[in-house]
Amino acid sequence: TLALLSLQYRVIKATGSAAIRADSLHYRSDLLLNASILVALTLAYFGWQQLDAYFGLGIALYILWSALQIARETVSVLMDEELPADVSTRMLELARSVPGVLGAHDLRTRISGNHWFVQLHLELPGTLTLSVAHALCDQAADAIHEQFPKAEVLVHADPQEVVRQAHA
Repeated sequence: TLALLSLQYRVIKATGSAAIRADSLHYRSDLLLNASILVALTLAYFGWQQLDAYFGLGIALYILWSALQIARETVSVLMDEELPADVSTRMLELARSVPGVLGAHDLRTRISGNHWFVQLHLELPGTLTLSVAHALCDQAADAIHEQFPKAEVLVHADPQEVVRQAHA
């Protein structure tokens, strides 16, 4: 069981999988339960029978607390939780810092396990060739990905003139 828990810990750290985390809780609680039985039997042998109930209560509280943590994380994933505002602000700053980019807007982010999904629009001069616009989008995506390696970044190019007309 200890070897399995060790393997699960490494997988959870690498993937952020809620399913493996829940399975790991199952094995950890089994291990704690078995250890508490051994301790309770030893203590009962020495006349401390009442401690068995306290061990059971402690394990039950641990399982409840862990299950609530897993549920909170899972609900966040299911609800497509956004990245924190400071991270989103930094991503927009990085995109706007690329030479040739006139602005950035419509940033959308979500978290899924260990991955971040990021979409944004860049405002570019309408006179750019498709190749140049594509290169600027790649530079913005690379700047974000360099600072946030978990991020999968999708960038859409908008001619600045179209953005101005839409917001007029």
